[in-house]
Amino acid sequence: MIIEVHSEEAMKLLGGRIGQLLHGGELIELIGDVGAGKTTFTKGLATGLTIDEDVQSPSFTISRLYEARDDLRLAHYDFYRLSDAGIMAHELSESIHDPQMITVVEWADAVAHVLPKERLQIRLVSPSIADRTLEITPLGERYKTLVGALA
Repeated sequence: MIIEVHSEEAMKLLGGRIGQLLHGGELIELIGDVGAGKTTFTKGLATGLTIDEDVQSPSFTISRLYEARDDLRLAHYDFYRLSDAGIMAHELSESIHDPQMITVVEWADAVAHVLPKERLQIRLVSPSIADRTLEITPLGERYKTLVGALA
């Protein structure tokens, strides 16, 4: 599925729509250059999960955890600064297998060996300053259903 957004607000709205569809146990892999909108998308996702906290990029902290609706939690990882995830790969693995957790991973190359085959992969491309093209790829039946509900 290809979706084009033309503003930061539209990116947050799309993230919010997806956040409303999540039930726990999902993994979302965000792929894109610096400034492509990965954290902006995650802010919208958090809104859809009724998270009131200000979602910030975990670039320097590597991970952030937020309390969400229905006893769910959002774990947001950013492995941009890591070439070897080390112990963080173990933490990520625990997060991925927690049925109450929604896990968002940016710059997943460092932890590719931990990621399950089934996940929602979103590639963000920025053809201009405001415009973004999102290629949403459902890997697995669960995610095909999610993307179908999004359409």
